[in-house]
Amino acid sequence: MEKHIGSCRCGDIEFCFDNDPINSTFCYCKDCQALTGSDKWFGLWVPRENFSFTKGIPSSYTRSGDSGKEVHYHFCSICSTALCAEITAGNFYSVSATSLKNNNFTPKMSIYASSAPSWATFPNNVPKFDILPPGMAG
Repeated sequence: MEKHIGSCRCGDIEFCFDNDPINSTFCYCKDCQALTGSDKWFGLWVPRENFSFTKGIPSSYTRSGDSGKEVHYHFCSICSTALCAEITAGNFYSVSATSLKNNNFTPKMSIYASSAPSWATFPNNVPKFDILPPGMAG
């Protein structure tokens, strides 16, 4: 079983997850833009039971997602690195790919493309959806 390890920039919070993610997405929704200060978030979708924090206790912020169910963002209160978002509607974490010690993942889809700023960039040969693809909403 492969274990993937990540942390915030200062090292106060560490996490890990087992196996490969069930999806890897570029999300261009307005919330992800605000979270990253960029055009998108690179999230690895990890089933809740495969993910755990292994060092420190992250701070969190909760909002309602498009499904009406809660989304819990977890971040370091010292260096402010956004680590993951717990998507309760789908029972998974969207883990920041850029916070992994070894990120070998590439995006499999771009979601919420209709919310992207005019200057956003989209990878070639990656399916692009205006919102969530059919059947993925929680």
